[in-house]
Amino acid sequence: MARLDAVTLRQLRALRAVIDSGSLTGAAGSLGLSPPAVHSQLRALEDLTGAPMVIRGEHGAFLATEEGRAVLEAEAQIAVALETCARRVAALQSGHTGNVSLGVVSTGKYFAPRLVADLRRALPEVEVTLRIGNRDTVIQWLGSRALDLAIMGRPPRSPAVLAELVGPHPHIIVAPPDHPLAAADPALPQDLLAETYLAREPGSGTRILMTRFLDRIGDGTPWRMVEMGTNETIKQAVIAGLGIALISQHTVTEELRSGRLVALKAVGLPIQRNWFLLRREDMALSPAAQRVHDHVLALNGAFLPAVDT
Repeated sequence: MARLDAVTLRQLRALRAVIDSGSLTGAAGSLGLSPPAVHSQLRALEDLTGAPMVIRGEHGAFLATEEGRAVLEAEAQIAVALETCARRVAALQSGHTGNVSLGVVSTGKYFAPRLVADLRRALPEVEVTLRIGNRDTVIQWLGSRALDLAIMGRPPRSPAVLAELVGPHPHIIVAPPDHPLAAADPALPQDLLAETYLAREPGSGTRILMTRFLDRIGDGTPWRMVEMGTNETIKQAVIAGLGIALISQHTVTEELRSGRLVALKAVGLPIQRNWFLLRREDMALSPAAQRVHDHVLALNGAFLPAVDT
């Protein structure tokens, strides 16, 4: 019975060299072996397959048997597969191909698709997987090593990360254009605190920022809040007059330009924050992830929505 699972590449190469050269001596020269060593590899291959691999031709040259030709077909396929594998390994090592997981906080979904499209044009062989979640979720992904890179605001304390500046991230308070505070310059803290605020879920970085801002200007004065699930819901609710919202300016650029929303003027607004590109301190980037990292930084925030100042 054939034992093909024990066949080695050396045996297959020996057979190929013998058939290509027609002799043990010629095969030995091309392989850098002695003729007896080539003969030994050939005999071992015949023992494993249970069939003769070569026969002598009319002029003494070795020719492949039917069984030998079948083995040579497999050897040729293996050689192609190994060559393809070698090219892929080299591409992976150079960063020209690979899979990279990029996490972006929910507020970043307004620019993340544009960024990923740019990455695919610049690095077509690198597969970038985009994962979007709120701040707590992205931090959890970083903690479980589910991400290579992340884009978010204030870097977390844990896990330890390396954070590099991507660009500015202003936050404003928006209201419908007919709101009583729309014309105020500035709106006073007591008037702001009398409003109902529409906010994201716990764990959202924007909600944390809103809470800190209102607590600071009110010095502990209570204020009203209605929780909503997404920035889109919040924007539509503000437009409908259900309340006002502290929100990333990058999420409302179109609504501000069209006049469906206005940015309130007040001391301390806009709140200037920044976007950062993060990676775990204890995780070395793959070559592909390093190329994505370098490209994102080289863009110098060009993928961020333009804001009117």
